[in-house]
Amino acid sequence: MKKYISIGLAAAVSLGALAVSPAVAEYPDKPVEFIVPWPPGDMEDVLTRMIAEDFQAAYGQPAAVVNKPGGGGGPFPGAVEVAKAPADGSVIGSFVIGVPVVGPTIGIAELNPDPFDPVGIFLTYPFVIVTSKDAPYKTMQELAEYAKSNDVVLGHFGAVLTPTQVTLALAKNLGFSYASDAAYDALDCNTLASGDVDVMNTTIQLVLPCLDKIQVLAAVTEERISTAADAPTVKEVDPSLDISLWNGLFVRKDTPADVRAKIEAVARKTMESDRAKKFAEETGAQIYWKDAEASRAQIAKDIATIAEVQKILGN
Repeated sequence: MKKYISIGLAAAVSLGALAVSPAVAEYPDKPVEFIVPWPPGDMEDVLTRMIAEDFQAAYGQPAAVVNKPGGGGGPFPGAVEVAKAPADGSVIGSFVIGVPVVGPTIGIAELNPDPFDPVGIFLTYPFVIVTSKDAPYKTMQELAEYAKSNDVVLGHFGAVLTPTQVTLALAKNLGFSYASDAAYDALDCNTLASGDVDVMNTTIQLVLPCLDKIQVLAAVTEERISTAADAPTVKEVDPSLDISLWNGLFVRKDTPADVRAKIEAVARKTMESDRAKKFAEETGAQIYWKDAEASRAQIAKDIATIAEVQKILGN
């Protein structure tokens, strides 16, 4: 009899303990930050703000975009902040290709080995190689022939940036090099009209006002840009250079699967929204949702392509 009383008391104690144990909080149970490692106003910032707004509306927790520009450090100081954050989905990175592809190779301890997993990729920046409409070349092949006996000056946003590296590698594979190249803060209609450069690597958004006065030689994108549909992609010109500048959402590798799923559910819905589609039409940005598995495959491919680009450039 005493045996059964003891068992009953033990069961009662166990049930009582369960009754007073705190319930596991359901994500998100506190404010969430989306870290954008660039100043506000660019395409990835605008779209990440859309995601944050939809996240707050869906889950009832404050969600804010925090801009963490790294200056000369590019996106990497912002990425380090995400790497140091708890792996609970409270801090989410909105990163360009360079963070997972280049970050682990540049001597930053927090980024090597790569501490992140993609939730998904949602944006391809509409980078293009353009020249004036009256230039004596209309294609990259014609530019290559012209540059063999004439000086051609290239303008870009920075020599180490992926679109610039691809532009220089494409020239080398086509058998020519630019007489000089330089980085500019702005690369728009005025830059070409002034004659400061002959060819420039910029975004289609910056030259939309003068689209009828320029020639798009190639797009550094996965697919052709809708506003310049006649222009081939770089990979159409040279299949070995199949790469573009994209942006995606990233979390720490040890972030729970249910947390990732909730982030993805909102982000996917945002990219399918009418306002995201309108933004794409207005800017030429390529907007979509590529899930975690497809994003990991994209990153692996891009790492191989970047290695090929560096080999072509002799770096």
